[in-house]
Amino acid sequence: MLTEEEIKEITTELVHAERKEAASIEALMVVQKRRGWVSDESIRDIASLLDVTPDELDGVATFFNHIYRKPVGRHVIALCDSMVCWSLGYDPLLDLLRKKLGVGFGETTQDNRFTLLPAACLGACDRAPAMLVDEELHGPVTPEMVDGILQKYK
Repeated sequence: MLTEEEIKEITTELVHAERKEAASIEALMVVQKRRGWVSDESIRDIASLLDVTPDELDGVATFFNHIYRKPVGRHVIALCDSMVCWSLGYDPLLDLLRKKLGVGFGETTQDNRFTLLPAACLGACDRAPAMLVDEELHGPVTPEMVDGILQKYK
């Protein structure tokens, strides 16, 4: 069930939309900001508020790669796997992150500190290879920089 605060914040977003469903991403982000991820129950509640079906809203949620449909760690690492990042050092970074974190893509560390996700493109080709930790862009990232970057996030 959505909280009063979530409903109020989503309703505020509706003012900026021509149609209720146009605020789908904003509504999903409101819930995710407060809960860390968007559950099936939240999808149903938001869909009801926006007058769309849960399947339609889930389609939006699963298309937009910054909406998390299962619990994630305190920090989310999105490693760009675009052609540019791949050609400039993606593989060594992925191998090092897997080794240091002990997880693969879509997995969360045992201590719930990090979740590692692929990113089709971070829009940072000029900083390739790039990775996003929460909302902070890092790049160009070398293997030597990884320890320092990870240490910033407790």
